[in-house]
Amino acid sequence: MTDVFDDSKDIENLYEYGERLNEAKDKSQHVDDYDKIIQAAKSKSIKARQLAAQLIPRFFKFFPGLSDSAVDSHLDLCEAEELGVRVQAIRGLPLFCKDTPEHLSKIVDILAQLLTAEENVERDAVHKALLSLLRQDVKASLTALFKHIESVDEPGTDENLRERTLIFIKDKVFPLKAELLKPQEEMERHITNLIKKSLQDVTGAEFKMFMDFLKSLNIFGEKAPPERVQELIEIIEGQADLNAQFNVSDGDHIDRLISCLYMALPFFVRGASNSKFIIYLNKHILPVFDKVISHLPYQILPEERKVDLLKNLAESSPYTIPQDSRQILPLVVQLLKKYMPRRKTGEEMNFTYVECLLYTFHHLAHKAPNATNSLCGYKIVTGQPSDRLGEDFSEYYKDFTERLSSVEELARATMKKLTQGMAEHNKSMASAKSDEAKASIKTQKQNTTTGLRTCNNILAMTQPLHSKSPSFIGDKRINLSWKEAVKPSAPSTATVAGKRPASAANGSGNNASKKGRGAGGMQNQLVNRAFEGLSYGGRGFTRGRGRGRGWGGRGRGRGYR
Repeated sequence: MTDVFDDSKDIENLYEYGERLNEAKDKSQHVDDYDKIIQAAKSKSIKARQLAAQLIPRFFKFFPGLSDSAVDSHLDLCEAEELGVRVQAIRGLPLFCKDTPEHLSKIVDILAQLLTAEENVERDAVHKALLSLLRQDVKASLTALFKHIESVDEPGTDENLRERTLIFIKDKVFPLKAELLKPQEEMERHITNLIKKSLQDVTGAEFKMFMDFLKSLNIFGEKAPPERVQELIEIIEGQADLNAQFNVSDGDHIDRLISCLYMALPFFVRGASNSKFIIYLNKHILPVFDKVISHLPYQILPEERKVDLLKNLAESSPYTIPQDSRQILPLVVQLLKKYMPRRKTGEEMNFTYVECLLYTFHHLAHKAPNATNSLCGYKIVTGQPSDRLGEDFSEYYKDFTERLSSVEELARATMKKLTQGMAEHNKSMASAKSDEAKASIKTQKQNTTTGLRTCNNILAMTQPLHSKSPSFIGDKRINLSWKEAVKPSAPSTATVAGKRPASAANGSGNNASKKGRGAGGMQNQLVNRAFEGLSYGGRGFTRGRGRGRGWGGRGRGRGYR
């Protein structure tokens, strides 16, 4: 229809077309003016193209017959070599949707792909344009954005695009949830459904990010009904892949299971059922626990992640239903006997394992007390045939209590050495001159404190088990040594104050900071040194939550147009 602009023509012509359109009452009668503005996108003049980038979206709604060529020309401006032209074009993209919302999903899709821009000013323009469209229609905008992070198997994928979209959602969308997600319940449900569709192919860090966001929504808040809490549990169970065939050498699956069970623990406290996790542990993990702990090389599953199996089991045990408790108790007792040595046999003693297993044993036995009759030789009467009181299990009782006594001797001896060590640390701290030396001594004192807490916990849990009809601890009197310290509810279970350890391999270890279950390598080495010579068999204490390696491979990508 018209000649293409070139750099020899004065851009006054372009201003003229814009002014004429601006003043016209019936703008649709000026098709030729708008077409010339579209053609200006091909001009050699940078200023002409910048002006075209302003005018094309401004009058877009008046010329539906030219919508395709207008959008295509504007996209060419978004891909221009000159940064100024690209930024101007990006700023104009939301205007295409102001009065023609049917184009919104396409424009959001285009802007999402522009998130891969390397220039900060360009990426900032994309962020502002996307937020503008999110405020215009949050439902349609979120739907278009999440298409870039859903699991899609297709050739020519662009992982960078997916990562940039995730970063935008995490940094720009999630913090504005109170403003954007309105009406609240409807939009929180919508974004929840989008997230659930996106979880088919995520890394461990991505899954945690999404779960942290879901937990922050009002529909899953503290006052949420049980079915909402159970929904979150089911999301985590799906990520844990509990239907998969278990392979003891599949370190990634075990690592994923550990991380997911830890994520689920807060929901057990809120009353959600944990039966699927417990059944999986009972059926697959505990029977081969020794292989997982002893035979998997570090490259497959780091040592600090292996002990997390027992830590997770211990923390979930208070929320286990009686039926599952009865099923899992035999394996727990079997492991207890393995890790609680007999007298004078030189068997290894791993204090962390014993603390975890004793805690688990108490809580499971509290739910199914008479199951311990045939396992430990106790005499607990419930009036059920499963009491098996007419059978003689006295040898089991003798063996079990002998192991308890041996554990207590080792714990007391260890506490004596740790207490002596604490006195030495205090002397060293008084004479330490450099900040580095003081920091090292402080770490050793923290490790010693946690070791004392571990031993205190073990003694508090073994002492009641000497009775032929013991009372099992089924409340919160025992505070696990790696958890945030709380005031003890009974003098007999008092422990030394301390904080949840971050991570440590083969040590009682413990960073007393409030870091999550992932910090740790240097701390692990310090822990090992602090308890050198106290292991009674070489393993010593074991502590720590290792950092998850993530899971899942991905591939994404989609074309611009």
